[in-house]
Amino acid sequence: MDLVVKKVDFLRELQMFQGIVERKNTIPILANVLLTAEKGGIQLLATDLEVALESRCEASVSKPGTITIPAKKTYEIVKALPNADIRIRDDKTSVKLSADRFESRIQALPKEDFPKIPSPSGKGSASLPGETLRNMIAKTQFAITSDDTRYFLNGALFVLEANRMSLVATDGHRLALVSAKREKEKSAKGKKGDTAKAILPKKTLGELKTLLGESNNTVEYEQGENHLFFTVGSRVLTSRMIDAQFPSYERVIPKNNDKTIEFERDRLASAVKRVALMSNERSRAIKLQMQKGTVEITSNSPDFGDAREQLSVDYSGDTVEVCFNAHYLLDFLGEAETNGVQLEFKDETNQAVMKPVGVDGYDYTYVIMPMRV
Repeated sequence: MDLVVKKVDFLRELQMFQGIVERKNTIPILANVLLTAEKGGIQLLATDLEVALESRCEASVSKPGTITIPAKKTYEIVKALPNADIRIRDDKTSVKLSADRFESRIQALPKEDFPKIPSPSGKGSASLPGETLRNMIAKTQFAITSDDTRYFLNGALFVLEANRMSLVATDGHRLALVSAKREKEKSAKGKKGDTAKAILPKKTLGELKTLLGESNNTVEYEQGENHLFFTVGSRVLTSRMIDAQFPSYERVIPKNNDKTIEFERDRLASAVKRVALMSNERSRAIKLQMQKGTVEITSNSPDFGDAREQLSVDYSGDTVEVCFNAHYLLDFLGEAETNGVQLEFKDETNQAVMKPVGVDGYDYTYVIMPMRV
């Protein structure tokens, strides 16, 4: 292999792989990127066996070939190089990387050790609006559980219909659901009227969000038997599906909450942040006392003391006291983009619902369980 590539192009692609490869891995080859040089450019591929990313980069290739190089060390070297063309040559067991007056030799691993990665078939794919999908991920991924024992909640459920798509995540204490319209076409299964469902792993969502941050392109989505494929421009993200049954989330959303309060989002977020500073460090519980004309937010900690702040609101219902995890409230408030947010509730024991007010283009529902303290 012998090629010349621009630093800015090579660095941009290497950076995309840093979240894929694992620093601590029992299989050494998984710390490497498979680099294939062919006429017109190079192809890069990395995987952790659960998620894989393939991308392409323009290069002047004088001698084609395939090698594997350490993803993180190569990235660190390229990042430190001056803004110049980079020459890459291999001698079977190592790779010579040079630019300007700098030269290094990097140990390579056999390309035969690199795992085979499935590829999209191109049949039955669906086109998804990239910017919309990225926003949907941002509004749900924080609600995915970090509890490895409940692996069926270690991802978000993606529901694809003919003219609509939804993403829902829950950790058992709160649930985030976003739905948005899409141009009507054949579904991912290739038949009109079909609904395709798949649980997208948390890491997959994070990498997909990163990809979509680089480009507002349309996403070509394909669902295979065991894998999901997301094609964004010249990059392809491949992910294993979580083979499990996602909970029936529709049943979690309350239908009989009869009390509603509208808040100014920034004002509520600021008050919650301040009051939460004096909350119990373990539970992060704060109390909202809803009464005529006001909502009083309070917290107390046996180690530090207490805090309270009062907000003026348009409310004339019965007095109700509800405890919430402050972090759960702030997660939603940080992603709601409208000036106003709405809290729907019934009493101190039933699920409350939060929604942005005046949202356009999508529906966002956040269900949060009250705390008992």
